[in-house]
Amino acid sequence: MTRVHVIGGGLAGLSAAVELTGRAFVTVHEAGPACGGRARSYFDRALGARVDNGNHLLLSANAAAFRYLGLIGAEKTLKGPGAPVFPWFDLEAGLGWTLRLSRGRVPFWALPGGARVPGMRVAELGALLTLLRATGDRTVAECLRPGMLAHRLLEPFAVSALNTSCDIGSAVLLANIVRESLAKGGMACRPWYPAEGLSESFVDPAVRHLELLGGKVRTGVRLSSIEAADGRVTALSFGEERVALGPEDHVVFAAPAPVAASVLGPFWPELTVPDAFESIVNLHFRLDAKPVLRGMVARTGFVGVVGGVTEWAFVKGDVISVTVSAANRYTARENEELCATIWGEVRRALGPVVAGGLPETPPPSRLIREKRATFTATPEQDRRRPGGRTPFANLVLAGDWTQTGLPSTIEGAIRSGVTAARASGLV
Repeated sequence: MTRVHVIGGGLAGLSAAVELTGRAFVTVHEAGPACGGRARSYFDRALGARVDNGNHLLLSANAAAFRYLGLIGAEKTLKGPGAPVFPWFDLEAGLGWTLRLSRGRVPFWALPGGARVPGMRVAELGALLTLLRATGDRTVAECLRPGMLAHRLLEPFAVSALNTSCDIGSAVLLANIVRESLAKGGMACRPWYPAEGLSESFVDPAVRHLELLGGKVRTGVRLSSIEAADGRVTALSFGEERVALGPEDHVVFAAPAPVAASVLGPFWPELTVPDAFESIVNLHFRLDAKPVLRGMVARTGFVGVVGGVTEWAFVKGDVISVTVSAANRYTARENEELCATIWGEVRRALGPVVAGGLPETPPPSRLIREKRATFTATPEQDRRRPGGRTPFANLVLAGDWTQTGLPSTIEGAIRSGVTAARASGLV
């Protein structure tokens, strides 16, 4: 049987492996101790709790992600409110509200009397049309209009989607997300996230699926070099281990962009990959007991936050997990100071909807800085993204850093794996 070697066990690599298993003998080679890449769970001994290395919010429009979950039998491991509702809190104004999107394409939610963003004007919706028509090097900031819609919704949405500030973020990449979600109406924007953890939804079921169908998943093996001849990859080296490839064998390269540049660059001088990156800060607080939530947050399990460092706060059992996107701006801030600041914001945003409130002193916490969480989603970096095909007949690329049309997201990573599998000619 044809053999396929998938380099990298993140969601792009797992997605490609799931597509190809059954059509070939698939082996996933992951450099780390576990698969999942930037979307995984682990047990934090200091907290005494299992946490995700980051928070990821899916929308019902993420067709590739939901198809992947269906293939691995994990489509019922997500939870959400079942409706396009999003609770928000503005720290500067001390104001909480819930955005309730209209179910269809017509934005009735934005009309006076609707469940719209407080203080917005209907005319501000024109920014979405400007964004959808954006081309070339236009940035998000150049498309937005001053007002509460931008301040309280579009700007925080853009920063979390792109993991890049609006001043330099690509309007084209954001427009592609809007085109697939908000522009389709509220039913395309229902929020979902793992009920238990990222690994329990996206990683562990995929590994079990692959192994059940005869695939193999190896961890702790790092690709060090390749050999190529006559337009084909002929061997892979993992340290001292050399794996020779037969004439029918294929490789899906789904490792991060810097690894692609290092390993493939000597054989492919024309290869360009993103070389500027943005970090994400995730902070987990362990409470003494599971909080009793009230209001809309009890239904959603999360709240969006405007006007501070905190962007999203998720309540998962007795753990409150906070995400801060485009976090290069906070590199110089000490962990202890950042933790105190964020906890103060969490108390203001979540305290009113937690029975009995939240303690003044920060509870035990774990702060995680993913220094290269995503490529910086600027027009320049977007142009550096390669497609899935390569000059080698038996090598294809996958990863959220390849040209998916989306920024670095779960949907983009999974979509790239499907594209790579199809480009291999085996699907």
